[in-house]
Amino acid sequence: MDLGSRLADLQERVAAYRKILLTEEAAKTALVLPFLSALGFDIFDPTEVVPEYVADRGTKRGEKVDYAIRQQGRVALLVECKPAAVALDPSHASQLFRYFSVTEARLAILTNGIDYQFFADIDKPNMMDDRPFFSFSLAALRSHDIRTIEKFTKPLLNVHRIVGEAAQMKLQALVRHAVERELVEPSAEFVALIARRVHPGKLTRALHQLYRPLVGATVAAVVRDRVAKRLSSALGAAPDGDALMRLPAPAAPTTSDDELWGFRIVQAIAARIVDPRRVVLREGKRYCAVLLDNNNRRTLARLHFRGRGARYVGTLAGQDETRVAIADLTDIFRLADRIETRVLEFEHLPVGVQRSAGSARPSLSIAPSIVASALAKQRRMMLVTGSSA
Repeated sequence: MDLGSRLADLQERVAAYRKILLTEEAAKTALVLPFLSALGFDIFDPTEVVPEYVADRGTKRGEKVDYAIRQQGRVALLVECKPAAVALDPSHASQLFRYFSVTEARLAILTNGIDYQFFADIDKPNMMDDRPFFSFSLAALRSHDIRTIEKFTKPLLNVHRIVGEAAQMKLQALVRHAVERELVEPSAEFVALIARRVHPGKLTRALHQLYRPLVGATVAAVVRDRVAKRLSSALGAAPDGDALMRLPAPAAPTTSDDELWGFRIVQAIAARIVDPRRVVLREGKRYCAVLLDNNNRRTLARLHFRGRGARYVGTLAGQDETRVAIADLTDIFRLADRIETRVLEFEHLPVGVQRSAGSARPSLSIAPSIVASALAKQRRMMLVTGSSA
C-alpha cells in the first residue's frame, strides 16, 4: 500500500473518531502512532520510535517529548502531541521550542493527530523557528501535501536536505496559503478588482455578493484549462509510443464549468457554518458530490448536471435524496436552508444555530436579469481567456 492510500485510511479514521478523541493519549493511540507507522517507522521498536524521550533542560528535570524518531542512532525528529479536540497554538510551539534546544534534533512535529506542523532551525542553528515551514491537515489533505510528507518517510528521510529546502518551503507555503485564501474565500479587494473589469457601472453591494462565489470558481477554471492545454501539448509532442505509455491515464470524467460553479455556491452556503476548506468536490460518472471532510458518508449535495435533459441538485436528509430541478445555477441559493441543515446534522449542532458576524446570507432579492447577465459575462470572460491562452 502506497503512502497516499495509508493517509486516506487515516482520513477515514479522523472522520470517524475526531469527536471522541478528548485526551492526548487517545490522539496518540488512534492517530499519531498510525501516522508514524504510515511513514514507515516501526512504532514497536523503542530504538527507532522512542516514547517519552527525556529532554531535561538545565536544573529543570522531568521534561519529556512524546516521541523521538531515531535515525542511525541519532535523534532526527521530535514529535509533541496534543488532544485532537485542542487547536494548535503558539503556546504549544513554545513548549516544543524548549525541548528542541536541548536535543540534537533539527526537525520537529507539533500535532493533535489531525493537524500537523513541521518546524526546523532555519533562522538559527539548534533554535527552533517560531513558525512552521510546512503544515497540513488530515481533514483536508491535498495532493501536493502528500509529495512533501513523502520526504519524511523512513526510506527518504534526509534531515540535512529537508532543512536546506525548508526555507523555500516556508515561503512557498505562505504564498500558497495567500493564493488559496483568495480562491476559496476571495477578499473584498480581489472580488472588486475582477468585478470592475467585467461589470460596467457602479459595483453595488448586491452585485459584490453575487460575484464573490464566482470569482474563485472562474480563476480555478482558467487554471484547469491551462493545465489541460499543457497536458495536451505534452501528449502531442511525445517522441514515441513508450513515452505515451509512461504518462498517467487521464482522469475521467472531467468536471464542467457549471459543476465547478455549482460546487462553489454550495461551498459558499456551507461556509456560513464550517471552514470552506472542509467542503470538497468529488467527481462521479453520473454526478458530482459535494462532501464535508472529503468523506462520502458526509454528502452535502449532489450535482446531477451530466445528463442531456434537465439539471438537478440533490439534497439529503439521512439517506434519502430529494432532487430539485434548476433552470439556473443561482437557483441553488434557494436550497440554502436544506444544505445548512445537512451541515448542522454532521456537526451535531442544533438547527438554527446563530451565525458568526459577517456571515449573513447573501441577498436572494437580486433581480433575475442581473444574475443572468453576470453569469453570461463570466462565461464570455472564460471563453475569451481560453481562446487567448
